Amino acid sequence: MMLRRLAGEYTVCKVSPDAAARTPFSFLSVTDSEVSLLCRTEDVLVSVTAREDGWKGFRIEGQLEFSLVGVLYELSGILAKENIGIFVTSTYDTDYIFVKKEDFARACDALSRAGHIFTEESAGE
Repeated sequence: MMLRRLAGEYTVCKVSPDAAARTPFSFLSVTDSEVSLLCRTEDVLVSVTAREDGWKGFRIEGQLEFSLVGVLYELSGILAKENIGIFVTSTYDTDYIFVKKEDFARACDALSRAGHIFTEESAGE
């Protein structure tokens, strides 16, 4: 499986319901009990009510069909065996996995040993 390392560091935030993300790379989740935002650390909104800095991530390359089974199970299982916690989010096309920055090199190494191939994201992406 092809995986792409994401440039930069990321922050997971809990934001006030009236906050809107206007950054080039972000994930906004709205439920009946909270609003959460994942974005590049330099783009964190002033109005956050809680935050967890220091995440690095990668995305699964290509478009994942909804009928695929076990993609996250496989990747998260490899990381679980290394005792690496994850934060996962998805788009219509693919999935993104984030780990704490101090675990990132170890996570990439474990996934590479399992046969997954990484590509680098350019600073402009």
